[in-house]
This record gives sequence, C-alpha cells and structure tokens, in this order.
Amino acid sequence: MSSESAPRTLRALRLLLLRDLEAFQREIALFPQDDDLWRVPPGILNPAGNLALHAAGNLRHFVGAILGGDGFVRDREGEFSRRAGSRAEVLAELARAREVVAKVLGALPPARLSEPFPEALRGLQTDVGTLLMHLATHLAFHLGQAGYHRRALLGDSTSAQAMSVQELMDPD
Repeated sequence: MSSESAPRTLRALRLLLLRDLEAFQREIALFPQDDDLWRVPPGILNPAGNLALHAAGNLRHFVGAILGGDGFVRDREGEFSRRAGSRAEVLAELARAREVVAKVLGALPPARLSEPFPEALRGLQTDVGTLLMHLATHLAFHLGQAGYHRRALLGDSTSAQAMSVQELMDPD
C-alpha cells in the first residue's frame, strides 16, 4: 500500500466499521421483544443476539486487545452459547465495540496497515490492513444475517438502513 493511500484507506475502514456497528445497533433495536433476539428461523443455528455479541467480541478482541492493547479478554464460546438477555445488554456490547474501534483506529498510524498483524489467525499471518478489511466484511456479513433473521421470524420488512452511504462521510 502506498504511503499516500494508507491514510485514506484507514479512514475508510474506520468509517465502515463504525457505520456497520451503528447499523447493527439499529437492527437489534428493531426487535420488538428481548426474547426475539434469541429465537432462530428453522435451519439456523445462531440467533441475532449471538451474532451481535460475536461481532462485538470479535472487534473488541482484534482491534481493542490486539491492536489497542486495552486488556479485553474475549469469551468466544460465551458469544455463541448465550441464549437470553435484554436488547439493552446487546446494544451496550455493540456500543463498547464501537467506542473501541473509534478510539484505536482513530489513533492508529496509517503506516501500520502494511505491517504484520501481531497475532497469527488459525496459523496464518496477514498484515493489519488485510485483517481490518476482513473484520469489516465479517461484521457486515453478520449484520445482514441478523436483519434476515428478524424479517424471517417476525415478518417485519422494516429496514435498519444498514448500507447508508451518508454514514461514510467523514465528519473530521
């Protein structure tokens, strides 16, 4: 990655992650009852509540703990095994992930994008920029799943406006 494009790329990755975390919060808020977060359509293993907890835990681990050194300890198994809780609790986890992403990526030097990510993933090494792109697509994937879960379970076609281009405009 060229030194000229690195700041723009980092800014774009930060904005994408922040946009999709906010959209995930809107998606969770559209579930009318707390119990609905933990129901699944037939043939689906993970309810929207677990998808949201997993997305938040994933970002807090890779961005907060690994890149930011904030000491967060992930409970990946708990992200998937939990089957109850309030929308407020899930929203709070997404908000914490958003705070971490904003802080860490807001302070990350753009030159770090081309450096090796400090931790191998399933035995594979990649650079920070590629991992951040992976995290952005991973978050978007689970956000989309949660939206389809809600629609399939509740028959509600209300949109969380997850792909808002306006939210990609940099306020800085």
